[in-house]
Amino acid sequence: MIGKGEAAMKGSLTYSLACSGAIGAILALAWVFGGFDTEGVSTNGVIAMVLGTFFTVLLGVGLMTLIVYSSRSGQDDQ
Repeated sequence: MIGKGEAAMKGSLTYSLACSGAIGAILALAWVFGGFDTEGVSTNGVIAMVLGTFFTVLLGVGLMTLIVYSSRSGQDDQ
């Protein structure tokens, strides 16, 4: 049986993944329909920008997750 905290964490994770997927889909559609102008930037430059953005967002989400988890678990009070 899933506890109250586990259910909240699962809901938060589901919401985060859904929002990330929606943002990714919108950006992909914008790219497909010519919304991004990459003229003058090589393929390697585009790949570097995409990977840099992805890992920066991943790091930010991970750190915010740790902050929320720490706050809810009472580790900050010790």
